[in-house]
Amino acid sequence: MNWRQRLGAFIGGFDAGQHHRRLRGFQATRAHVNALIAASGPDITARARWLVRNNGYAVNAVESWAANTVGDGIKPISKIADAARKEELQRLWLTWTDEADAEGLTDFYGLQRRAAREVFLAGEVFVRIRPRRVEDGLTVPLQLQMLPSEMLPLHETGVARNGNAIRQGIEFDRIGRRVAYHFLRRHPGDSTDPGLSGEIVRVPASEVIHVIDPVEGGQLRGVSKLAPAIVKLFLLDQYDDAELDRKKVAAMYAMFVTSPAPENPLAPLDDEEMPAGVEISPGQIVRLDPGEDVTVGQPADSGATYEPFQYRTLLQISAALGIPYPYLANDMVKGNFSNSRLALIEFRRRVSAWQHSVMVYQLCRPVYARWLDLAVLSGTLSLPGYETDRPRLLAADWLPTKWDWVDPLKDANAEIAQIEAGLKSRTQAIAERGYDAEQVDREVASERARERALGLDFRRPGSPAQGVQAVPEGAEDTNITDDAEDTLRPDEDQS
Repeated sequence: MNWRQRLGAFIGGFDAGQHHRRLRGFQATRAHVNALIAASGPDITARARWLVRNNGYAVNAVESWAANTVGDGIKPISKIADAARKEELQRLWLTWTDEADAEGLTDFYGLQRRAAREVFLAGEVFVRIRPRRVEDGLTVPLQLQMLPSEMLPLHETGVARNGNAIRQGIEFDRIGRRVAYHFLRRHPGDSTDPGLSGEIVRVPASEVIHVIDPVEGGQLRGVSKLAPAIVKLFLLDQYDDAELDRKKVAAMYAMFVTSPAPENPLAPLDDEEMPAGVEISPGQIVRLDPGEDVTVGQPADSGATYEPFQYRTLLQISAALGIPYPYLANDMVKGNFSNSRLALIEFRRRVSAWQHSVMVYQLCRPVYARWLDLAVLSGTLSLPGYETDRPRLLAADWLPTKWDWVDPLKDANAEIAQIEAGLKSRTQAIAERGYDAEQVDREVASERARERALGLDFRRPGSPAQGVQAVPEGAEDTNITDDAEDTLRPDEDQS
């Protein structure tokens, strides 16, 4: 015990900092997270991927995370004031999203989902920006290539030829800015890719997006979100397999036949003397030799502690992963409406924070900025004043997939009450559903005009949308609803 520990023991204070009997075996490392990742990162990632391939709870957790954080996609709504230019930009973006994936397997929103899965699995993912030639025939000459964590070797540490420091595959300049990434040309575990084994290529940082959710200050590389739960998931899987195998073996023995002891119990039996298995069928009558007895097999049950033990272990895994228990285990029986709603609110707050601080900030905004730059430079999109007013023209709201209501009627009525009381705007309410308020208003106005032209009105009585409706020119004979007539002022000519 050094002098600091002796002084701490003498002064007292925090029990967590003492070295008495209860904490004598608690020897926590003081190594920085980067050193720990360098030592254990590859094993953690490999075990996380193994569990997702083989463990039902693990794959359910990662799919639940991806579905809730990305869903159908986190989509941009440009804040350009010119409605015509905004609509042209939005149409061009939507067309390009189908061409975004360099592998051609999905669209931009599918890449978002894959990125969310990779960050959950490996703690990070890399997206390489791939500018294309105009003659390649893309709407905007740009595509994205997703690279897994293993493509940037953790052991790549040293000094570059230009004097920059390389730490865990990332090159930094003299003031600590990321200037390049040193990627392997092929995945180190892919034996189906011939050649280029171990070859490293330097890629400028301006062409790479590193999506990572760091857990500590100064952290360079990611850590799997499965890390705190890997041990319990693996041991629980082994326990379940052992329990299932025990029950299977026990169920194979339907009955046991007891015979009198032979004259020489130590002498081995001949093959013809070995008792053969007796097959039975319903209603069968079996004759026994004198002295023989039949005992029906009664395999032991799993016991009353099996279900509570499973539940408590899965709760610990759920807490470690940050995934609600019903989402992890697909068990909706144990929750009631109130505690399920409480769990959803907490989970959605975590997801919302991750969406905006990681996915939108690190992936969506840089991709959108590069896409708009190339759209203007290639002449595909005309935005006058883009060079001088780029920040304003780049402004966009990123809208995640709307959350499903737990109780649709109550939630909708509560939102209507908030809008009517001025506590929330319609624009905000529509944005929370993943739509553009201006586009929705244009669609509603178009539908109302069509309804008036056809003499229809699908709004419920007392709806906030009810009110005076102007009669379009050429539609004087159109029927006007009673509600609209009642709202005319007394001094208006109603002839």
